[in-house]
Amino acid sequence: MTMMMPIPEPAELKRYSGAQRAAALMLALGREHGAAIWEQLSVDEIKELSGTIAQLGRVPSTVVEHLLIQFSGEVSSMASLHGSFETTERLLGGILPEDRVKEIMEDIRGPSGRTMWDKLSNVSEAVLASYLKNEYPQTAAVILSKLRSDHAARVLAVLPRDYSVDVIQRMLRMDAVQKEVLHQIEHTLQSEFMSNLARAQRTDPHESMADIFNAMDRSTEEAMLNALDQRAPDSAERIRSLMFTFEDLGNLMPSSVSVIVRQADKRQIALALKGAPEEMKKLFFSSMTERSAKLMREDMAGMGPVRARDCEEAQSALVRLAKSLADRGEIMLVDPKSDDSMII
Repeated sequence: MTMMMPIPEPAELKRYSGAQRAAALMLALGREHGAAIWEQLSVDEIKELSGTIAQLGRVPSTVVEHLLIQFSGEVSSMASLHGSFETTERLLGGILPEDRVKEIMEDIRGPSGRTMWDKLSNVSEAVLASYLKNEYPQTAAVILSKLRSDHAARVLAVLPRDYSVDVIQRMLRMDAVQKEVLHQIEHTLQSEFMSNLARAQRTDPHESMADIFNAMDRSTEEAMLNALDQRAPDSAERIRSLMFTFEDLGNLMPSSVSVIVRQADKRQIALALKGAPEEMKKLFFSSMTERSAKLMREDMAGMGPVRARDCEEAQSALVRLAKSLADRGEIMLVDPKSDDSMII
């Protein structure tokens, strides 16, 4: 096997200091090939290297060639380069004016150094709209203008119509928002909305358990709750108060029932209503067209006797569908903890 002999160091190289060798190398690499290195340097390093380049003068081609070969060998053994907000800002700082760099970096990571707008894009449109409708329309306009267009569209669709039109008009007339205003809005969102949302999302273990009980069949659910009554009656009562049952569907607004009827399996509805009280049947039938209600009654009559367990499973499936629709903000459920309030 033939071994490559190392290229001898040119005599002229001894005249150059470490800083001058680095300056010559960066000059040879140019902007395109040297960008990844420039962005790794601190401001002081960039100033020192730039000053050295400015005073470098003519560099013999043999020196440049040796530096490039040496650099190529060292780079091939590197694991990776590291890109970050800081290195990006340093790179831009060597190319663009300071105010332009600041504007670009604020768009990338937000005025507070972290994209609050990315966080808001993970908040459901129903929750965000519920918050915005209590804010000044101008504030809502600024916030929505910073969100992704698809998310802003969904939020506008959920907001009250007159309010959303007002917000849209303000977004159309909006000039560049002052940085101080963005800072204030971000601070308010962080201190009020996001912190309150985080607290609200700390799930009560009783709520989680109520969801588990909702998924059980009726006989298992009752057996478990009765057993819990003996050991922890307060917990059992709390779970019962948080459970959303098939009977609670009777308290829904007609518009919410209509959504459930459209999305549920028709046989499942028929089975669920087969064992339901007459008032519940009337509520569901009133949410259908006259022809659909007639066909549903005929299907129920044609079923003949059905097992109670099959009816309960169908009712549980409708409850799960209702809760899923509510989580997506498509319907509203009556809050079991309050006679008055509604939750989305």
